[in-house]
Amino acid sequence: MLKDLENFTVYFETLAVGDRFRTAGRTVTEADIASFAALSADYNALHTDAEYARETPHGQRIAHGLLVLSIASGLCSRLPLMTFMERTILGLAGLECRWTRPTFIGDTIHVLLEIVGKEVSRKPDRGAVLMRRTAVNQRGETVMESDWRLVLRRQPAAAASPSS
Repeated sequence: MLKDLENFTVYFETLAVGDRFRTAGRTVTEADIASFAALSADYNALHTDAEYARETPHGQRIAHGLLVLSIASGLCSRLPLMTFMERTILGLAGLECRWTRPTFIGDTIHVLLEIVGKEVSRKPDRGAVLMRRTAVNQRGETVMESDWRLVLRRQPAAAASPSS
């Protein structure tokens, strides 16, 4: 049976707590750090000064935490899941993030995305999905954990039914 993926849509009801996805990997480069510093105006020496960073406990420059968060977001946006959610995402309602290890130039990270919770909204046409996004480096070390609360449209039939 041919699936019409052009019109395939992931709604609130499509996702289940426990669903897990893994992104492709992406290597953090010196150019990424320089570009992010320029974009954010965060030129902290820990990120941009190799001589200074060599004397820190890390022994080298580290990526900005918000750069790692941004890369993780971009990796997740490339998942087919997120592509099929484009027409149903109403917004980001919250974000909590923890960085557990530094990310260095040359590290390759991927993201493990897991659906960890769902809440039906007071508004019948939407619900919130809690996604845990864990960034992991090439050594299998978690470098960042973040919880994203996305508001999604509900399927039209489910939105009409108050018991869903």
